[in-house]
Amino acid sequence: MRPTEKIHLPFPDRRQDPEVELAIVIGQKAHKVLTADALEHVFAYTIALDVTVRGKEDRPYRKSFDTFTPIGPWLVTPDEVGDPQNLRLCLSVNGELRQDAKTSDMICGVAERIERASRVFPLLPGDVLMTGTPEGVAQIFPGDQIEVEIEKIGSFSIPVEQAR
Repeated sequence: MRPTEKIHLPFPDRRQDPEVELAIVIGQKAHKVLTADALEHVFAYTIALDVTVRGKEDRPYRKSFDTFTPIGPWLVTPDEVGDPQNLRLCLSVNGELRQDAKTSDMICGVAERIERASRVFPLLPGDVLMTGTPEGVAQIFPGDQIEVEIEKIGSFSIPVEQAR
């Protein structure tokens, strides 16, 4: 989904949370790569907004609704980003800062994430990996406006409405 659309919340009676994440776009096949070589396989970075319905269902169900993962709106090359482990990520809802962290705070770094994923399956050009999110998630409601920003990559703002 493009970050110029709207997030549609499917359940009026369930908690639904947004999470800002760094998205890694793979540029060349990566299969069983080592952490030391992993960043050579990155084509670009972008912003991802990951929305989750809280509940007992399997994670893929709770994260897979049609409008739950806007990505973009542009790609920034590794030479423009520099060290992907030194970027600030922020998420605000209606102007209230809810997430503010650095990628250096992540449990699993970008290179390690690529290595781990490539051990399980080949990563192909165009594949997108998401890094996970810092602390600070909080419920969103119809009428909210979410703003996300990642240092050196950019920002976007997206409205929230109830699905029909």
